[in-house]
Amino acid sequence: MAGRDFGTVIRNVRLPCAEQHSETSAWDIACLGGRVQSITSSGSCMPHDEATVIEADGGVLVPSLCHSHIHLDKCFILGQCDPLITGSLPEALQVTNKAKAEFPKNVDNLYARATYLIRESVESGVTAMRAFVEVDTTVGFTCLDMGLQLSKEWAEVCHIQIVAFAQEALYEFAASTEPGPNYNLLCDAVSRPGVSVVGSAPWVEPDRAHALKNIELILSLAEKHDLHADFHLDYNLDPDTVPMVWDVLQQMRQRSWYRSSGKRVTIGHATRLSLFSSGEWAELKRATDILPLEIVALPQSDIYMMGRPDPSGRVSVPLAGRTINAPQVYRDHGVRVALSVNNVENAFTPQGSLDPLTLASLGVALFQVGTEPDWRVLLRSVSTTSKEAIGVIHGDSVSGKSADEGDGIVPRVGDPADFVVVHEARRWQSAVLSPGFDRTTFFKGNVVARRRAQRWNANTGGEITN
Repeated sequence: MAGRDFGTVIRNVRLPCAEQHSETSAWDIACLGGRVQSITSSGSCMPHDEATVIEADGGVLVPSLCHSHIHLDKCFILGQCDPLITGSLPEALQVTNKAKAEFPKNVDNLYARATYLIRESVESGVTAMRAFVEVDTTVGFTCLDMGLQLSKEWAEVCHIQIVAFAQEALYEFAASTEPGPNYNLLCDAVSRPGVSVVGSAPWVEPDRAHALKNIELILSLAEKHDLHADFHLDYNLDPDTVPMVWDVLQQMRQRSWYRSSGKRVTIGHATRLSLFSSGEWAELKRATDILPLEIVALPQSDIYMMGRPDPSGRVSVPLAGRTINAPQVYRDHGVRVALSVNNVENAFTPQGSLDPLTLASLGVALFQVGTEPDWRVLLRSVSTTSKEAIGVIHGDSVSGKSADEGDGIVPRVGDPADFVVVHEARRWQSAVLSPGFDRTTFFKGNVVARRRAQRWNANTGGEITN
């Protein structure tokens, strides 16, 4: 029998309020039953004698972070791959497939890498993630079994959505009229308890016609098993290629897949959308106001892989145009775009941190945004917008609300008590611009991780401790 919940109080914390100078105010946040019970001026909250009390020491509290798109099985495998020669997408697929063939032979390594990713993510402030695990004739259900097991082990610390993901083609050949063995395995996978999402990468199919069939198959599986759907889609920068997002939306309309269903369709990468005109963004906005389609951009991967020089050395798309500019798209068109890490230290993304706040910080320079409203969009993109994209929380319209109420960054009484305190920050802006290392993560009102740096330098002296 579970013990009585006496709640948690976070004392002397600053909130990410948009009003000027409001960051100087300190607050006490009381949490009970996994939700915010009260928000009062610092020192005024009188907790129960047995409540957990956390001293924030003036740090900044922001919504907990979210990996809206991360690969749990392919992380930290660069050292297991053949050396990269070109760094191209075809090469990344080739060396990764070779390394992936070893996964079933070394399950302990698979678990260890995935566990490390989850642990480091939680300690950075992540309490929700959509984790892709591959199902195909190469790995069978090895990655899926790992993901389902870890989602159970970490359930009280982090909400992990498992995606049964077909990275490989569902149709074996251009002449295929019926899906092949990868599809049969996927059908088995999505029927397993604990799978929340079915996903695929339609662009790997032999041609566009088969890619469209791939989309139909995935949406049908999602409907049949009451799952979310998630596509790696429109992963190109070719202005002459018609974006497949329109085909996904058409399929959703035909299936009457509206927001009331509770299940979402998410597209990841979507780099082709960075070439959209204002009219195309307006059309997408009208569609997504009715249909639950979400967009997740993956800057660390997209700017590394997309827009490479052609044989003549010409670069057709500037660096920032190789991924979706989330602040500009929201500012100009009202479309919210989540940002996520995607891959960590593999051939698709050799570089980059798994900390979502460093991704928001990268966005400041990449998108050349210097205003606080744009910084709030970046903070939201790796926290609440990402949670909305995977269906963990449901966003509200910003119409008629203040900036604080509308962007969901400032907690309100009754909200889920999922936060991260950035202890070294004294303004919310610092959480985006220069996120500190020392953090405390809260999930359902409970402390689930605490990270502190050990410091020593020769100038201040003292003894070095191991």
